Amino acid sequence: MSGTHPAAPLTVLLGDYPHTRPLRDGTVPVDGVDCRYPESSPLPPAFARMVRELAYDICELPMATYLMARDAGVPVTLLPAVLVGSTHHRSLTRLPGAPELAPGDLAGRRVGVRAYGQTTGLWVRGWLQEEYGVMSSDVTWVTTEDVHVAQYLNPPYVERSRADRVGDLLRSGDVSAAVLGPKAIGGQGAGLVPLVADAESAGLAWAERHGTVPANHLLVVRDDVLRTRPDAVIAFFRALRTSIADTAGERDDSPAGRAVAAGWSTSLTNCLEIAGRYAQEQALIGEPVNVAAIEKRTAFLEEERR
Repeated sequence: MSGTHPAAPLTVLLGDYPHTRPLRDGTVPVDGVDCRYPESSPLPPAFARMVRELAYDICELPMATYLMARDAGVPVTLLPAVLVGSTHHRSLTRLPGAPELAPGDLAGRRVGVRAYGQTTGLWVRGWLQEEYGVMSSDVTWVTTEDVHVAQYLNPPYVERSRADRVGDLLRSGDVSAAVLGPKAIGGQGAGLVPLVADAESAGLAWAERHGTVPANHLLVVRDDVLRTRPDAVIAFFRALRTSIADTAGERDDSPAGRAVAAGWSTSLTNCLEIAGRYAQEQALIGEPVNVAAIEKRTAFLEEERR
């Protein structure tokens, strides 16, 4: 007599945020699905494992990493959720004692960034070109890490340093400015000065102009999991939506608070279109991003709500 075997657990890699904690601790269960939530601290090595080894079934992934992986043919599909986002005009910094430096003065200079494919750098280079006319190729980008996507080759204006941290590049005088993400701003970047004089207002103006908040971390599912276990993916996504809704009171009206969301929206579509354009301008990807095609892949997640 043959029996049915229970479905394998879903391995889901999520950062530790107020809106993911109810999933990770089981407060919000995933109906009919056993989910395992492996730990990775810090998160970036897990992102590399996902796009190089397909290490998880569902995985949080930075915007730039997703776009580059998609361009390289890595078999993952975007799930419409923003887990982390914010504006990034404050992310371009200099030493407090250094001579004043305007963003438009960066052409011909050296700027530190963790990796050329880091999402914060994608957004910073985007507004640098859009608002100040400084193209990616006008700057030498000095990096301390490799990009997550193994197939990608850095352009010739990217240089690898032996320094361990981006802040060290500034303090050694190797670079004139540095791109630091939100966590680094409060850590190794403590005390650094934004190049944009009123960075918060400039970021809010960008968001108002574009009708979106820059997304840093999205969510992807392996194509084979989406194909063979669509009901499990729907159940997980429904639970994520609940977790985000249940924790709405823990988010403020800042760009970072407004960015967190699950489901397709005009804001998410705008965000992907802008990020895709920026990524192509910066030679992170070769082909234009067809957002309508991306949305079509997971339209069933919205249909199941009706």
